[in-house]
Amino acid sequence: MSEKKFRFITLIAVVVANMVGTGVFTSLGFQLLDIRSGFVLLMLWAVGGLAALCGAMTYAELGAALPRSGGEYSLLRSIYHPAAGFVSGWVSSTVGFAGPTALAAMTFAAYATSAFPGEPNAVVEKGLAAALLMVLTIIHATNHRTSGNTQVIFTVLKVAVIVLFILAAVLMVGTPQPITFLPIEGDGALLTSGVFAVALIYVSFAFTGWNAATYLSSEVENPQRTLPWVLITGTSIVMLLYLGLNFSFLYVAPMDAMVGQVEVGAIAAQSAFGEVAGGLFGIALALLLISTVSAMTMAGPRVIQVIGEDFPAVRILARTNQHGIPAIAIGVQSAVALLFILSSTFESILVFAGFTMALNSFAAVFGIFVLRWRQPDLHRPYRTFLYPLPPLIYLLLTGWTLGFTLINRPVEALFSLGIIGSGLICYWLASRDQ
Repeated sequence: MSEKKFRFITLIAVVVANMVGTGVFTSLGFQLLDIRSGFVLLMLWAVGGLAALCGAMTYAELGAALPRSGGEYSLLRSIYHPAAGFVSGWVSSTVGFAGPTALAAMTFAAYATSAFPGEPNAVVEKGLAAALLMVLTIIHATNHRTSGNTQVIFTVLKVAVIVLFILAAVLMVGTPQPITFLPIEGDGALLTSGVFAVALIYVSFAFTGWNAATYLSSEVENPQRTLPWVLITGTSIVMLLYLGLNFSFLYVAPMDAMVGQVEVGAIAAQSAFGEVAGGLFGIALALLLISTVSAMTMAGPRVIQVIGEDFPAVRILARTNQHGIPAIAIGVQSAVALLFILSSTFESILVFAGFTMALNSFAAVFGIFVLRWRQPDLHRPYRTFLYPLPPLIYLLLTGWTLGFTLINRPVEALFSLGIIGSGLICYWLASRDQ
């Protein structure tokens, strides 16, 4: 295999690591504020997984037909208009990757320091988060072998620890919590309620990243054949991990102990194995989040790189080192993420990131209908299975979630639209030099 290409297993690792991060270890506590049914809580993750899988099946066709790195930037540019691509890339680089990268690094620091006695120190946490980001930036700015191997190692560690936790929680706990995971009276109405839709926002954020492999399309051997398998396999693995994790959390820990809490994983570990194990799990979770920061540092800069390739005004962003790695783009994204870490709080990053990223993928998935209509003769090495059901399911579920976000969180939604508007202004400025 070429030294300037990523392996199949590396792409799977990027997809899994991008998805399994902050969301799944923090969402349950917020969902429990309004939902106390074991069946409905697991259905949240099943429905979120179904949406992500339908999105991945759709992206598989788009990515195979238009195999260029850059994710939604390249897709929307080809399907709609260069302005749509630029705005998508602007969103990805300012919010879609830099924001969650900072969020994962900050969560890493919070869990790592929580394992030690004493009150949390904000300065120490920010310093630890920044140090992790800078180390991974250096690693991923070297070459494909070092970058890919680092990603695979940390992702394998992540999956292994999660599987071990699920098995230990279910098999070693003597008395499980008095909860049923079968449907009970009232669950049907809850599944179609606004409460369910709002809770699905957290799940959608946790599943964000299923499209990560499309950001590396140009650096993959035979992308037309490889990408569909990577996207569908990676998303399916994560869906099973999420269902298993949330089942184990509810199985071993009292709901009241987790309501409104961020560190539900540590609470579940303490309930299952005792206080010491809870602290150890905090360290283990911190290690798991390294792969998330790593994957986003690896995939996101490819958007910045292709923007530089297409717009002479920012051509410097497209430069690569002698190994074909976009080192400058990696440095730019990490600099934005570092700014988030040093200047923002956890909540301020989280509130608008999910909404903005969902808008981005919504436009891309809708693009499958546009592309089939405009270019029916385009070579499509992979066609979405059961088309048009997967894209329709994704659009309906995501549109439902976006609608309730707009109603219940108008400030964050308007801020998201402001980010999009600023991207249009930057496109106008950059395109004047073409």
